[in-house]
Amino acid sequence: MKNALLETWDTPFGMPPFAQISDEDFGPALEVALEEGRARVKAIAEQAEAPTFANTINALELADETLDRVAGVFFNLAGADATPAREALQREYAPKFAAYASEITNNVQLFARIDDLWRRRDALSLTDEQARVLELTHRSFVRAGAALQGEDAARLTEIKSRLAVLGTEFTQNLLADERSWHMDLGEDDLGGLPDFVVSAARAAGEEKGADGPVVTLSRSLIVPFLQFSPRRDLREKAYRAWAARGANGGETDNLGIAAETLALREERAKLLGYKDFAAFKLETEMAGSADKVRDLLMAVWEPAKAQAEADAEKLEAMMAEDGVNGPLEPWDWRYYSEKRRRAEHDLDEAELKPYLSLDAMIAAAFDCAHRLFGLSFKPLDIPLYHADARAWEVTRDGRHMAVFIGDYFARGSKRSGAWCSAMRSQKKLGGETRPIVVNVCNFAKGDPALLSYDDARTLFHEFGHALHQMLSDVTYGSISGTSVARDFVELPSQLYEHWLEVPEVLERFAVHVETGEPMPKALLERLLAAQTYDMGFATVEYVASALVDLNFHDGAAPADPMQSQTETLEAIGMPHAIEMRHRTPQFAHVFSGDGYSSGYYSYMWSEVMDADAFAAFEEAGGPFDPALAKSLEENILSAGGSKEADTLYKAFRGRMPGVEALLKGRGLDKVA
Repeated sequence: MKNALLETWDTPFGMPPFAQISDEDFGPALEVALEEGRARVKAIAEQAEAPTFANTINALELADETLDRVAGVFFNLAGADATPAREALQREYAPKFAAYASEITNNVQLFARIDDLWRRRDALSLTDEQARVLELTHRSFVRAGAALQGEDAARLTEIKSRLAVLGTEFTQNLLADERSWHMDLGEDDLGGLPDFVVSAARAAGEEKGADGPVVTLSRSLIVPFLQFSPRRDLREKAYRAWAARGANGGETDNLGIAAETLALREERAKLLGYKDFAAFKLETEMAGSADKVRDLLMAVWEPAKAQAEADAEKLEAMMAEDGVNGPLEPWDWRYYSEKRRRAEHDLDEAELKPYLSLDAMIAAAFDCAHRLFGLSFKPLDIPLYHADARAWEVTRDGRHMAVFIGDYFARGSKRSGAWCSAMRSQKKLGGETRPIVVNVCNFAKGDPALLSYDDARTLFHEFGHALHQMLSDVTYGSISGTSVARDFVELPSQLYEHWLEVPEVLERFAVHVETGEPMPKALLERLLAAQTYDMGFATVEYVASALVDLNFHDGAAPADPMQSQTETLEAIGMPHAIEMRHRTPQFAHVFSGDGYSSGYYSYMWSEVMDADAFAAFEEAGGPFDPALAKSLEENILSAGGSKEADTLYKAFRGRMPGVEALLKGRGLDKVA
């Protein structure tokens, strides 16, 4: 029987033939791809010829071509459109992928060849990119345990396999909790809610098969409900359910998974000779050490906390005026903050949203990319994996650059949050390969779909990641696109958010969805003036999460992660009415895999750079200065991981930045 995943894809741009792929295809295709990879790696390791860069490193880069292709489709679909079959396959293959990776890094003959090349590197006449790939390959093998032997090597393999299982279970438990809960809203419960929230609640009810509107645990629905519902009892019920995700007991509880994950990470680090997991993880990041991360976070924490506490006093006074006794609670903050924003800035999100339609914001992101980098976007009418997804061909001066897929709406089959991934990454080795890039978001569905300003910022953020993939121009896939240090990867995405704030962009694209009229100048000015509003809250909830993550991994692993979370929050004086942006049982950044473990700080580390980088445009010819745009592309967006992150940034800016630009950008530079 033919398997579409293993056939030659005779489709436009080599797109996966989604219409021909069934869930039954994935398991057999993954098995074939793994066996093919094993055979290729074995041939590289056991060949008689002496090691050369071509017969070892080049060959290794190409060994997983089939696996990369099949897995690129599977994992994108498993995250964006889960089915019971796909979830079962994730659980089955998580340890298989971990075992496969360990087989490669534990291959003594293969590592001997790589190590031989590394020792002779100065005599190999390598290009700069080849030298970088050799360095990273050798380093990744060493950090994966290639130098370990005997029981230590076997134990490390067991740990990595178990961690892969735990990460998959954590993600699926969280999705199950989010999928299983909703709160029915009667007509009397809709009072005070703007039309866009009611519309989103009705759409969510239809998606859930409910009799009427519902609130779900999708951030794009629950946050506006908490902002606008005058029903404190319903806000509390919804908030408590949101905060309890992953900690409801039973089969979907994540607390035991978190504890076991932290213990295994510590053991892994010590097997490799590090004092703790933070030392292991941060060795290859720009920050370099837990102390430097903590210094940055605490430099921001103090002014942010002071601002948040001052804001809390004002909100609590407003609550008292409404006749509500007692302290301000987490389910109160957004509601009273929204009322205060309307009072102080004359800015009402319900008034704002009609000017921020999804289609208009997509057009704005595309137009900025065209003005900065000459990219053009043409809609494609091709089969995709879900009816909500849409695709564009990306070109420059007539040359095909990428296929971009946007999957924007929340649904029960999609994990929460927003992300960018690549079904296929750019590379030149083995023939020019252009990327297939995917942005996934969880916006509330509507007709038309309207975004909050935060939603629009998320769209620009993820598109910044997409540009990093689209504009990649390297030979080797292992350093392509976003394959950079974790605390550098957020620079392109966070930097791109700044173009949403450019007045001329909003003047052109923030038009009323019904009348087509541009956003009134007075409203635009109020919107831009309010950009640092409630920044104390936003910064506190983020930094608290980053510090909790850091403390999980800096030192001995806590036996009780919730107790560790409590101790961290008490030590920093966490304001009562604000909770972490991601409580431990739902902290997918940290526990769904190693990506952001001991690295959630990365967003702020990158923000130091993005604030400074956009200031360069402001100091030059403006936000679309062509010389700076060219430098940004050449030194950062197209370079991937071809050089160390600080080298790339200094090539663009001439120096490394300080924290001052970040504090100024967040409006925290003048907090007493």
